[in-house]
Amino acid sequence: MADKKKAGTTLTVEQIRSANRRPEVQRRTLIGLGLNKMHRRSTLEDTPAVRGMIRSIQHLVRVVDET
Repeated sequence: MADKKKAGTTLTVEQIRSANRRPEVQRRTLIGLGLNKMHRRSTLEDTPAVRGMIRSIQHLVRVVDET
């Protein structure tokens, strides 16, 4: 059985690549995560929706901290 995440856990993601010359859906996903410029960081609640957004643009961001 998969272990359950604690309620209130957060992820900090950082944009490491530019959104220039990327499809519009990827730009909108970055904005949805609170990122729009290089090296910006955003702390988000760890939910399946946020994990899916990160996975869809994993080449543009990195997870800095999981707490």
